[in-house]
Formats: sequence, C-alpha cells, structure tokens
Amino acid sequence: MNHQSFLYYDTFETPLGPMTVLANDEGVCRIDYGHYEDRLTTYQSWKKKHFLKGELVYDPEHKYVAQTKKELSDYFAGHRNEFHVPLNCYGTDFQRQVWRTLLHHVPYGETRSYKDIASSMHAPKAIRAVGGAVNQNPFSIIVPCHRIIGSNGKLVGYAGGLDKKQKLLEFEKEHQTIKQNQ
Repeated sequence: MNHQSFLYYDTFETPLGPMTVLANDEGVCRIDYGHYEDRLTTYQSWKKKHFLKGELVYDPEHKYVAQTKKELSDYFAGHRNEFHVPLNCYGTDFQRQVWRTLLHHVPYGETRSYKDIASSMHAPKAIRAVGGAVNQNPFSIIVPCHRIIGSNGKLVGYAGGLDKKQKLLEFEKEHQTIKQNQ
C-alpha cells in the first residue's frame, strides 16, 4: 500500500463511448468505460484500498493521462496495435501475472481462451482463477482482456459489455495489418 499519492484523471470520448483514465506519477493505474462522475464510488473505494492517503485530481494534461488518451486515439484511428504507456498495476501477484500474460502473449487481432492463458502460465488447472483475474483487469483495451473468449469460441464476459467486446474484435480483425507504431 502506498502512503500518499495524487491520482490524476480525465474522461475522454472514444468510438465506444466515454472512457476514464486514472494515473499517478509512476504510470497508468486504471482505464475504465464510462464517465468519471459515474464511477466515482468505485474509484473512491479502490483508492481507499490501495492508498493510505490519495487525492483524485482532474488533470487532462498529466503526462500519463495524456499519453494514454493519445495512444488510445491512435488505436481507434487504426494506427496503433501496441501500447507503450507505463502501467502501475495494483492487484495480487497472480492477477498481475495474468495481466502480463495477456499483454505479452495475446497478439492484436487474435483471440485466446482462458484455458490457453492458464496453459501459457504453466498452470493448466487454474482456468477459473485466470478468469477471475481477467475479470478484474483494470486496464481496458491496453491489457487485452477483450481478446479472451470461451473454449467453445463464444464471447464471454467483458466489463464494457459483450457489444463492445465484439466491436473491438471486429475492429482489430479489420486493422490486423497495421505496421507497428513506435
């Protein structure tokens, strides 16, 4: 638990609706669908869990807030298939391991099952635990939980809703030939 931190935020529009980014001076802490005001209760309880003292500060120009908005804008414009903004992960060791696996082993435009993720982590029996960690992913789109499907190939849960998940998968399929944007 951190003792003190300012958490900077902004809400911005995307083709899938508003998204809110929270960051501190170490990196992005959360990216969620919806307006800040609508998620304030969630943010306050999350802040209380991870910081002894923390203050939410509106700052659309904070370096990691601005970088996240730029990279997501590039993504939605079809010009980016990887993200470089630093992530400041708050979760259990297992959750962070799952999120790293999603980030590094589930390529743009492809899908994997929970079983695939568990196997790639050398924990083939941890399918439900992987599902729980994917469900708690605080980095919508950047950590690509939208690319995780059921073993039967069907779409399963997504924090933004299955309609957004479907749109993201279709979008990535259409733009799969993007050259890496450095």
